[in-house]
Amino acid sequence: MSVTVALSTPKTRDMRIAEMLGRRRRRVSGFAGMLATAATVLGLVFLASILFTLCWRGLAGLNLTVFTHMTRPPGSNGGLLNAIIGSLVQTALGTLIGTPIGLMVGTYLAEYARETKLGGAVRFVSDILLSAPSILVGLFVYVVLVEPLGGFSGLAGSVSLAIIVIPVVVRTTEDMLRLIPDTLREAAIALGAPKWKMIVFICYRAALDGLTTGVLLAVARVAGETAPLLFTSFGNSTTIGGLRTAMASLPVAIYQYASSAFDDWVQLAWSGALLITAGVLATNIIARYALRRRG
Repeated sequence: MSVTVALSTPKTRDMRIAEMLGRRRRRVSGFAGMLATAATVLGLVFLASILFTLCWRGLAGLNLTVFTHMTRPPGSNGGLLNAIIGSLVQTALGTLIGTPIGLMVGTYLAEYARETKLGGAVRFVSDILLSAPSILVGLFVYVVLVEPLGGFSGLAGSVSLAIIVIPVVVRTTEDMLRLIPDTLREAAIALGAPKWKMIVFICYRAALDGLTTGVLLAVARVAGETAPLLFTSFGNSTTIGGLRTAMASLPVAIYQYASSAFDDWVQLAWSGALLITAGVLATNIIARYALRRRG
């Protein structure tokens, strides 16, 4: 009887080890993929439930009166006209104040102070301001503007929203400008263009989509802010108000009406929340469509 002994060579051993490692990697990859899918589905379920509840409760009270009547006492068939206009004014003014400042600071960090100590300090302060609770911004503006001016005002509310806008625009501006290849900068400078022209006509144009997205993120952030407005513009339940007087706003109206014991005020709070969500969504869609047409 002859016995044949199969001797394993180093090559066959390596193949078996590689096959075992491949099977283990596929199992780990499949498990991680299932976890990622489950997390995605869970997030979409939460988002869909929020939007469904918001539309279901908000559309029930959305009518022409909401857009044409001022806020009134309970049972008086009031609307949200003053709150809508006040929110538009304060959000627009806050964005107009904060966006240029954030754009210039982000440009400085990306183009002039990438590796400097001053740039690191500015970046650190901006990151802290980005994560700071908005109520602290409201308290700061209250001390700086509200008390010296002798009362609440729409201007103070706009300034508080501008402070929240600045770090969002700073972060997105710096990140978008850093993504631009240095070869574009070198080509512009080689043609004799000053650095400021290179930044404005080359870098800004190349990063326009990202810069616009940053501004839209800032608008979405401040459109629903309530805490800073409670300490600055405070709200106005009878008229729109003005930049030198207390001014109405949708977030403050929602905050006041949502906890009310009157059903018509609670319904107005749901309608106001739906209006803010729809406004932010419409702004994003219009801006992206316009950028796509430009491209």
